Amino acid sequence: MVRYKTNALVRALAPPPIAEVQGWIRNRSDSKRPPLLDVSQAVPSYGPARGLLDHLVERLDDPATALYTDISGLPALREAMAEHISEDYEGTTTPNQIAITSGCNQAFCAVMDAIARPGDEVILILPWYFNHQMWLQMRGIEVRCARFNPDGEPRCSDIAGCMTDATRAIVLVSPNNPTGQEYSPALLDEVFELARRHEVAMIIDETYKDFRSNPGPPHGLVQKSFWHETLIQLFSFSKSLALTGFRVGAIAANAGLIGQVEKVLDNVSICPSHPGQIAALYGLRHLDDWRRQKADILRGRVHRLRECFKRGDLEYQLGFSGTYFAYVKHPFGEVAGAYSVARRLAEEFGVLSLPGSMFGPGQDAYLRFAFANIGSDQIPLLVDRLAASQEF
Repeated sequence: MVRYKTNALVRALAPPPIAEVQGWIRNRSDSKRPPLLDVSQAVPSYGPARGLLDHLVERLDDPATALYTDISGLPALREAMAEHISEDYEGTTTPNQIAITSGCNQAFCAVMDAIARPGDEVILILPWYFNHQMWLQMRGIEVRCARFNPDGEPRCSDIAGCMTDATRAIVLVSPNNPTGQEYSPALLDEVFELARRHEVAMIIDETYKDFRSNPGPPHGLVQKSFWHETLIQLFSFSKSLALTGFRVGAIAANAGLIGQVEKVLDNVSICPSHPGQIAALYGLRHLDDWRRQKADILRGRVHRLRECFKRGDLEYQLGFSGTYFAYVKHPFGEVAGAYSVARRLAEEFGVLSLPGSMFGPGQDAYLRFAFANIGSDQIPLLVDRLAASQEF
C-alpha cells in the first residue's frame, strides 16, 4: 500500500491493450496446444535491411553517435524527411516544418500537448486508435467521437456534428488502424476544409502510408500552398523500415507549431535516439526500392487474406482489410462479446488478436488481426483456426 496519491485520470484508464492481451498467453506452455499465431501488435514479420544494419554498426564506432542531437532531430534527417514528403505528396514541405520524435505515439502526444489543454475537445473517428484516446483521457481532454460508418469511411457531416467551440483538433488515421482502410482524397479534402473554416487542426496519423494500395500521393493536401495553416501530419519509420524498437517518428506542421512542440519534447526525451535517427536517415536515402518490395509483399498478403475468407464454412466476416490489418466481425453476436471471443481464441486456438471493444464504443462485434505479423503461408492456418472456433 502506498501512502501518496496517484493521478485519478491515469487510474481511470484501462490497462495498455497490447500488454493486457499478451498477458493471456504469458504462461502458455502446454505442448498439446497449437503454435501461437500472434496477430495482436503490428510488427513487421521481417527485419531491417541488411545494408541499414551494416551502416549502423559502422556509425556506432563513432563516439559522437552517443551524444544528444537537436531537440527536433538531426538537421540532415529533417531535410531528408522534408524532401521525402515533398516528393511523395507532390507538394512542398521544408525542414523547419519537420520535427523528429521518438516514434509516432510521441509525435501525437507532443502535438496534443502543444495545441490542447484540459477541458478542450478533440474529435476521434470510431473505431479509434486506442493510444490516441488514452493520451487524451489522461490529459483531461474531452474526446468526442464521430460515429462508426459501416462502409469504413467516416462522413464529414458526422465529424461536423461533433464540433463545438471547445474543439481544438480533428484526428484521422489513414491508412486506418484498426481497419486497414485508406480514406479517400475527397474525404480528406472535405475534412481539411471543415477544419480550416472552424480554425482547428486537422491531424492525420500516416504511419502506414508506405503500404497504401495506390502508388500516387495519398491525398492532395500538401499540394495546397497553405496546408501548414491547418494540417498536421504524423509519421513513423517503425513499419516502413522495420525499426519498431528504434522508436523514430516525425511531425510535419507549421514551423511555429514545431517550435511549441520542441518545448514538450525537450521535457520528455530531450531528443530522439541518435542511432535510431541514423538508421532512419539511411533508410530515406537508400531504401526506396526495399520499401517498395516490402509493400508489394504486404499487398500480396491482403489478397491472400481476402481469398481465404471466401470459404463457405466460415462464419467470421471480413469487415475491412488493407495495409497491416483485418477488422473481422465475429459470429457470436450477443452470446459473447469481443473480449471473451478474443481471449478464447488465444487460450484454446493459439490466435492472439485484439477485441474490437479496445477501439471504442460500438466495436464489440469485431476483432482486429494484424496479419502483417505472419507469413502469407500462415494466413490459411489462421482462417482454419477461426473456422474451428465456431463451436462456442
